[in-house]
Amino acid sequence: MSLLQRVERAERGAAAAEAAPPPNAIVPVPPVGQGAARDPAREELLHQIRSHLQGEVVSAFNALLDGSETEVRGKVEGIVARVIARHGFAVTRDERLRLVQELIHDITGLGPIEPLLADETITEVMVNGPNNIYIERHGKIQKVDVTFLNDDHVLRIIDRIITPLGRRIDETSPRVDARLPDGSRVNAIIEPLSLIGPVITIRKFSKTPYTVDDLIGFGTATAEMFDFLRACVEARLNVFVSGGTGSGKTTTLNVISSFIPNDERIVTIEDAAELQLRQEHVVTLEARPANLEGEGEITIRNLLRNAMHMRPDRVIVGECRSGEALDMLQAMTTGNDGSLSTGHANTPQDMLRRLETMVLMTGYELPLRAIREQIASAVDLIVHTARLKDGSRKIVNITEVYGIEDDEILTQDIFEFVQTGVRDGKIVGELRPTGVRPTFMPQFAKNGVALPPGEFGIPPEDPKKPVSVHPSKGRFGGGDATTAELEALKRLGHGRATKAGGMVYVSGIGPIDPKSGRLAGTSIKDQTRQCIRNLTALLKQHGSSLERIVWANWSLKDPTEFEAFNEEWLKAFPGDAPVGQGTLMPPLQRRAGFRISLGVIAEAGKK
Repeated sequence: MSLLQRVERAERGAAAAEAAPPPNAIVPVPPVGQGAARDPAREELLHQIRSHLQGEVVSAFNALLDGSETEVRGKVEGIVARVIARHGFAVTRDERLRLVQELIHDITGLGPIEPLLADETITEVMVNGPNNIYIERHGKIQKVDVTFLNDDHVLRIIDRIITPLGRRIDETSPRVDARLPDGSRVNAIIEPLSLIGPVITIRKFSKTPYTVDDLIGFGTATAEMFDFLRACVEARLNVFVSGGTGSGKTTTLNVISSFIPNDERIVTIEDAAELQLRQEHVVTLEARPANLEGEGEITIRNLLRNAMHMRPDRVIVGECRSGEALDMLQAMTTGNDGSLSTGHANTPQDMLRRLETMVLMTGYELPLRAIREQIASAVDLIVHTARLKDGSRKIVNITEVYGIEDDEILTQDIFEFVQTGVRDGKIVGELRPTGVRPTFMPQFAKNGVALPPGEFGIPPEDPKKPVSVHPSKGRFGGGDATTAELEALKRLGHGRATKAGGMVYVSGIGPIDPKSGRLAGTSIKDQTRQCIRNLTALLKQHGSSLERIVWANWSLKDPTEFEAFNEEWLKAFPGDAPVGQGTLMPPLQRRAGFRISLGVIAEAGKK
């Protein structure tokens, strides 16, 4: 039996079972992945018809766009009828209407993937060449029964997307980032970079921006956690949203940015504009690639520098990928507090390391210590998102960046996601406080941000535990310590003395000036002299003196500073200095800024 005979037999069977729909009816498209099994012979015939129709459409494309939607449909129906009659194809009425609808999608939309974009349950569309199309739904990827005719068909759809944006794709520039009118993000890559034909990846955006209530409903985080993030934004903390690919970073950033007060001027900078801010005073800037001659490129770095001349209250960079990280950090520390950005990373700590790498990508030969100091000063909070095994997207860490020690950036989790089980295939858990009180808590009061009773489960300040001896970030008030911090520092540096068995045991003598309650300089020599003065005074209170010391212990932050310390130490002992040993300084004293602390054992009784 010939192909035509098989097709005609299948047609007669289909025609006997179908009811004729109205002439202008649109054939309903079954949900993706739920279509009935199709006859290969008929699909082969329909593929031939589509090929002929594509040729007609390409030659008359501009003329087809003229007129209203009804007129466009009428023209398309005429083309379909003409091609079918010319070649003697036998098709059912449903197949004819389906061909009309597909052709309309090719003319006014994005061809075969137009129904996928209209499906609100689909979050990502991936075209791997003309014959392999995948979607993401509810966090899971699946292949769908949708195809393009050939590579040229895919290329025409790519051109349809990027031409209105003034972008191009060809062999000399075989990749492009773009966006759809609704804000959905598009990446396209073609030969010679792609070996499977043109590839399109579309990250869909909701037609209406997601709200806090939406993300709470999705289980991204609790209402209490979004209230905490709102307080952080209102207190003008600098926030990075980190996470892996497809973890919901941009959506989370979009929601967090909605907490910015409406009376502030916001400048957003992106490669392809995706953010959907609802504030009144928003300036949206979008990077531009080079033209055919390789000229005219405007990078995110260029736009960030320009934004500094636009009097922004806040700067939002859609994503830091390379050297723009340095400009973003500078913006965060030069009067644009409360700025926001995102970055790809697997953990909050990885985000900090990536920032270091991105700064180094500028080409400036900056010391790693200087880079880390800049990061520690600029970034206050990292909100880390993740896509879990069940496909859900959640905020899994809210991490504070609070200082630098021994050239390492210091972080502490304020909240972390704790999984409590699995219910109906879904991961169950909640974002819980870790029991750590962040050092930026005073900023809420300084910025007039009222916190609810219980402060989101963050533990209250404990005056008995000197955990806040770190000097505040310079932009939080010039490095001035709070009263509580000063009291903790005094207790930490004045040491303790115990008399037992005719001996006086002294520990924890630090370089704190008893009059001001502050560090006595930053050099090892200045601090050593102050430690010796404090030690002399404490021994005197307990009826002893430097001459009666029989054993000493010195803790150094940096062992290489021993010679400088020993020079000042020996000045206090004209004769023989007491025997002793050196140790590395414990973390608490390091955080207080100590370079040296002393402990001794001395004979009791006045000399």
